[in-house]
Amino acid sequence: MASNQRSIRWDRLDNTANLFPSIAGESMTNVYRISVTLKEDINPEILQEALDVVLPKFAGFNVRLRMGVFWNYFEENGKKAPKVHEENTFPCRYIRPNKNRSYLFRVTYYKNRINLEVFHVLTDGMGGINFLRELTYQYLRMSYPALAEIKGDLLSTETSLNREDSFIKNYKSSKKSGFNRQRAYLLNMEKLPHGEFGVMHGLMPVSQLKQVCHKYNVSINDYLVACFVWSVYKECYHGMPGNLPIRVAVPVNLRPYFDSVTTKNFFVMISAEFTPTKPTYTFEEVLSCVTESIKAQISKEHLEDLFSYSVSNQKNIWMRPVPLFIKNIAMKAVYSQSAVANTTTITNIGNIKVEKEYEQYIKQFYAFIPMSKGQPMKGTICSYKDTLVFSFTSVLMDTMVQRSFFRKIAADGIEVTLETNGEYYE
Repeated sequence: MASNQRSIRWDRLDNTANLFPSIAGESMTNVYRISVTLKEDINPEILQEALDVVLPKFAGFNVRLRMGVFWNYFEENGKKAPKVHEENTFPCRYIRPNKNRSYLFRVTYYKNRINLEVFHVLTDGMGGINFLRELTYQYLRMSYPALAEIKGDLLSTETSLNREDSFIKNYKSSKKSGFNRQRAYLLNMEKLPHGEFGVMHGLMPVSQLKQVCHKYNVSINDYLVACFVWSVYKECYHGMPGNLPIRVAVPVNLRPYFDSVTTKNFFVMISAEFTPTKPTYTFEEVLSCVTESIKAQISKEHLEDLFSYSVSNQKNIWMRPVPLFIKNIAMKAVYSQSAVANTTTITNIGNIKVEKEYEQYIKQFYAFIPMSKGQPMKGTICSYKDTLVFSFTSVLMDTMVQRSFFRKIAADGIEVTLETNGEYYE
C-alpha cells in the first residue's frame, strides 16, 4: 500500500561543521552575526512576514540538528520560522534550539538594523550573507510595493543554494596536520562581568585604505592584521622582546581556489605570526613579517593540505564506527590543544554587494564573531561601497589594544569613526 506521507529530508554536516556541536555552549557559542542597517526604522511585522517567505527557499537554514549514533546530522525542520524580536540582550548568545523552534539561527532588529545570528554549524560568512541579503530584499519589497513590481518575488540570480560538501569533493589524499599547536601570546587581562560582551566598530573609507596599502605595497587584509599585531606588541609587550609569538588566525575562503559556490562551510585557517626577538621593531618590520607569513601559506596546494588532514580523519574506516560521544571527547581534546595556539582570530567577510535597485534603502553592513577558548578578543572585517568596518568583539575590560589599533590607522592618514554597543564609551 502506497504511503501519502512525504519523506523528511536530511543532510550530513560538512567536515568543519562536525566540530561545532562538540565544543559549543554558553561560554563559547560559535554564533556569528551579520547585520544590515537601513535608512528607516524596521517594521517588525513586515520583517516576520519576510522571514516566513524566505526561509522555505533556503534548505540549508530550514533544518534542525539531530544526534546520530556515529555523527550528528541535519533534518528538515517543519516548524514555523523563528519569531523575530527586538534585540534586548548582548549579541552572539548561544542558540538553544528548544527555545527557538529547533532552528539554528535567529533574526532580531533594533531601530533601523536587522541582525542575523547563525550557529556556525550551518554555514560560514558567505552563507550568512546570502540569507541576510535575501531577507533584506524581501523585507524591502514588502515595504515598498513599487520595488516588488520591479523585482518580482524570486531569489537573486547571485544567490547560491548549493549545499555540496566541498571539503569532501576536493579532498585528494591524507596529509599530516599543518596546523600550529605551539602556544602563542594570550591576552590575559581583567574581564568584563560574566555574560557581558563589548563591541567596537571602526568605520573607514576604503579609498583611503587603498592609498595607504599601496604605499606599503600590501593588501588591505594584511595591513589590518599587521595593525593588530603592532598594537599587541606595543601595548602588551611594550615594544620589548618576548618568547611567545603574537599569532593571528586568519580564515581563508576556499571557494575561489576550488571553483565552489557551496553555502556550507568551506574555509581553512592559516596564521599570521610575529615574534619580537630583538629590542625594537618598526611598524614596517612587523608588517613585513606578517605579510610574508601569510603569503607563504596562500597557495592552492597548501590550502588543500590543510583541509585534507581533517577530511582524512572523517573518512578513516576505523573512525566511522566509533560512537559519537567518543568522537566528541576526542574533538574537544584536539580543539583544547589548538585553542592556545593563537592570540586572536581576524576574519574578512569581504565586500558585500547588493543589487542596484536596493542600494538607496541600505546604509551599511556589519559583521562580527564571538570569543572562543584562549581568545577573549577577535576582529572582523567587512565593507559596503566605500566604507570598511573593522569590528572588535571582546570580553576584556581594557580597550588599550583597540585604541592603539585605531590610533595607528588614523596616524597613517585614514579617517576613522568609532561606534560601540555601549559597553565601551570611547
